[in-house]
Amino acid sequence: MESCLPPEILTEIPGPRSRELAARLKKSESRNVTFVSSEFPVFWERAEGGNVWDVDGNRYVDLTSAFGVATMGFSHGSIRSALEKQAGKLWHAMGDVHPTESKVLLCERLAALTYGRIGMDARVVLCSSGFEAVEAAMMTAHLATGRSRFLAFHGGYHGLGFGARDATGWGFFRDPMRRILAETVDFVAYPGCEHCPLEPYRKEIRNTISAREHAAVIVEPVQGRGGVIIPPHGFLRMLREECDRTRTLLIFDEIFTGFWRTGFFLACDAEGIMPDLLCLGKALGGGFPISACVGQREVMDAWPESRGEALHTSTHLGNPLGCAMALAALEIMGNDDFLRKLRKLSEVVKQEMQRLTNCFQNVGVRGRGLFWAINPDRTLKSSSVGISQELMLRGLKSGYLLLQAGQAGEVISLSPPVTLSKTIFTQFTENLIQVYKEIASN
Repeated sequence: MESCLPPEILTEIPGPRSRELAARLKKSESRNVTFVSSEFPVFWERAEGGNVWDVDGNRYVDLTSAFGVATMGFSHGSIRSALEKQAGKLWHAMGDVHPTESKVLLCERLAALTYGRIGMDARVVLCSSGFEAVEAAMMTAHLATGRSRFLAFHGGYHGLGFGARDATGWGFFRDPMRRILAETVDFVAYPGCEHCPLEPYRKEIRNTISAREHAAVIVEPVQGRGGVIIPPHGFLRMLREECDRTRTLLIFDEIFTGFWRTGFFLACDAEGIMPDLLCLGKALGGGFPISACVGQREVMDAWPESRGEALHTSTHLGNPLGCAMALAALEIMGNDDFLRKLRKLSEVVKQEMQRLTNCFQNVGVRGRGLFWAINPDRTLKSSSVGISQELMLRGLKSGYLLLQAGQAGEVISLSPPVTLSKTIFTQFTENLIQVYKEIASN
């Protein structure tokens, strides 16, 4: 099979089977979780390469990589083989009591790929989801500094556990839980463009850190769910300088941006800056829920040595299936063929985004590598939120899986897998142009 086939719509969207499942889910799942309407969602049945098939037999091109997880495409042969091989031997172990060799190998590999690149020793805490890695980093920073406050950024998204939610700069997620949050985080502005002057942000950060001692600054090198917002060059270096000046630790949340999503192995590589603590996830497991907090040895050694009971652990820590898949994924992401495909598609996406803005002066785009956002009306003369939602729904009916992003859902985000060809992405752009023309004419 080709790495990605064009969409081929076989029935109405959503089809009868998806509608049936949606009705059943609505009766059994908390109403807060899955958005259900007459037009949404479709229910997945299988996926391969850059394609997803729903329960009604419709084929889609996935331009989200399933929340950035399937960077290498779905069901990659090497990852599938690693899963099958491991599944034939062992599905679960006692990760913090009697672990597996694969846990050792994954910790060693992550340490080598991150701080090992710059000649530093590192230590790893394996987790299951992104927010756990963030909370592991926050707890590490507290233990290492003895301080209890953190500095984070408006628009930053770090997950929805209690600690991670406390550092998430969205009122939507914080306000309903405010009375039970620890409220240990001070928020400052995140630069809204690649060419913003740095000094106003430096001043606010310096004043905020000076007013209260902070354990760490936590930041996304590129805000992902916040709308693929790329800060100006020098921003990360400025954060490093301010943290060093005040002996505050620096945490980079690279759960979305890590593993080549922005064209660099880590997004922070664009400035040659490393944090004290690094949060990784999403693409790490090739589809298995696994994440990691990786930190400099001196910082991570703030944790007491285990004497038989871990201060922080979890039942599925270092799951052998996840470790095997993650090791296979890291192997793929280190080979020349993967990097060649990634750089080739990145250039195609960049060119197609330029074509989109050439067609529509009101449309704004921003991005890097395989991580982009489309603002359908940057002039704000009309509701970009409404247009983004319409583009997402119309895209679905055309066979393209898209997501809204930004705090108000005002942009369409693109995080495609490397398996897309130039032809497939060009077809998507042409479809988007046609749909946008139809919306604009109404």
